[in-house]
Amino acid sequence: MTRFSANLSMLYTELPFLDRFGAAAADGFRGVEYLSPYEFPAEEIRDRLATYELTQVLFNLPSGDWGGGERGLGALPGRTEEFRRGVGEALRYADLLGCRMVNCLAGVPKGIDAATAETTLVENLKYAAPRLADAGIRLLLEPINLADIPGFAISTSVQAERILDRVGSDNLFIQYDFYHMQKMRGELVGEFERLMGKIAHVQIADNPGRHEPGTGEINYGFVLGALDRLGYTGWVGAEYKPAGTTRQGLNWMRPYLG
Repeated sequence: MTRFSANLSMLYTELPFLDRFGAAAADGFRGVEYLSPYEFPAEEIRDRLATYELTQVLFNLPSGDWGGGERGLGALPGRTEEFRRGVGEALRYADLLGCRMVNCLAGVPKGIDAATAETTLVENLKYAAPRLADAGIRLLLEPINLADIPGFAISTSVQAERILDRVGSDNLFIQYDFYHMQKMRGELVGEFERLMGKIAHVQIADNPGRHEPGTGEINYGFVLGALDRLGYTGWVGAEYKPAGTTRQGLNWMRPYLG
């Protein structure tokens, strides 16, 4: 059975953040993920997870000044010490929340050339990967399409592969978002199958609009069937913008809940 994780940064946004856990559990989700837990005491989040019997699947390393437009510290030259402190903070939260995967975002502001950003990212990942491995936590890297985040350092699966090769760690994996892959390339299932041994987590949304599966051009019946056929046993993160309320748009998921 497919295991769905609710991305609480995008779903149930009509509710305060800590109330979204209960709503997700009531609708059949058994895992949760989100961009950042750091604005809330880890103990409060841990209590919500325990109350609703939810698994903390994933969150990001600290991402810098999000409100100011920063989308991750991983590829920012001159921010190494801040990145390293963020790794320590992520480890603390992951330990308390029982989280076994952490993603590194790699946004790049204008004025930083691509080669410098990539070299910075490689060195930061070389630092983070073994430290997370020591705690039993996988480090993920996600290609994100350039329409949604212009200048993002990693926008294709080919680039992600190159970074994995340069880092050379067995604790660095790809976070494969079918929506971002559709925006950048297509060949969704074929590319997933080719990279499956390097993928630790997948996320879904339809295109255009980044709304629920079934609202756009991606055949998610085929995609989710392929994940089962190929033996993918990880979580599937529902990371989309509901066209209405979250609950109204969940019909796509019900056939898979068993």
